[in-house]
Amino acid sequence: MKYKLFGRSGLRVSEMALGTMTFGTEWGWGAEKSECKKMFTTFAKAGGNFIDTANRYTEGSAERILGELIKGDRDHFVIGSKYTLYDRLGDPNYSGNHRKNMMRSVEGSLKRLDTGFLDILWVHAWDFFTPHDEVMRGLDDLVSSGKVHYLGVSDTPAWVVSRCNTLAELRGWAQFVGLQVEYSLLQRSPERDLLPMAREMGLAVTPWAPLAGGALSGKYLKGQSGRVPEHSKRRSEENNRIVELVVREAKKLGCTPSQLALKWTMQQDFVGIPLIGASRAAQVDDAVKAVLVDIPAEVMLLLDQASQIDLGFPHDFLRQEATKTVVYGGTREWMRL
Repeated sequence: MKYKLFGRSGLRVSEMALGTMTFGTEWGWGAEKSECKKMFTTFAKAGGNFIDTANRYTEGSAERILGELIKGDRDHFVIGSKYTLYDRLGDPNYSGNHRKNMMRSVEGSLKRLDTGFLDILWVHAWDFFTPHDEVMRGLDDLVSSGKVHYLGVSDTPAWVVSRCNTLAELRGWAQFVGLQVEYSLLQRSPERDLLPMAREMGLAVTPWAPLAGGALSGKYLKGQSGRVPEHSKRRSEENNRIVELVVREAKKLGCTPSQLALKWTMQQDFVGIPLIGASRAAQVDDAVKAVLVDIPAEVMLLLDQASQIDLGFPHDFLRQEATKTVVYGGTREWMRL
């Protein structure tokens, strides 16, 4: 693998990240520790140094397993963990974005990972209760203390991220440099506001579920079962047509459907670093080879058109020729960005 700068930072991360939500079997699926080691080793041998985890993954087992795997060369790896989600049901302060849960969660992650710092701390999801300045000040304190090096935000509206970063910039606090969202050929709604914001603010984007829960591998077209139920939107008739196109074009390019779908997220006009989710080392081995795929412009266009979404208001309105005329006074075509 090659490496990318993580947003507007100097941090070097591999062009793919290994997700660890499958590290452990406490949730009734996932991988045993021995297979986790194989997946980790396969990723690392391919040049991967960017690992994604969270306090909630498999009830903490993911962090504990990962901590053992990185112990021999901790500083080589870029470890990103998350806080927000609960560690104890029924206790209001054991979840959320507030300072108390933030500090408690980070201390727990550091203990489970057996490390003195997190390279990246992600806000896992926005809770709509905690004030923006409380979140950003708390995160800045963690960065100032050395327990966290960089900040990211996941599963949060674009207006919230923009407000938080603007607030942090004005007050001289650490800002978010990474954005984690669901994004794939079957989930392109982040193109409405989240991805334009990421480009404008210089945020690295780490798409989760870039294979739409395995749907884009083509396995469900063959009648295989899996964690994605039959009634899921990911397995709708329209999405099946998109998957069929991916399978067909992958065969022409001499790669697997998974590799084509992953590389599509990497050839966008933003810094895209997809998260690989797997339960077997063979799946990781297949996924990392996506870096060797070069999707021709005509195939990118074909995939884009087949999966495009209606951006809705105000995007569609602002693209109308009549709107452009009244906004630019007939001079829009004279301008160059």
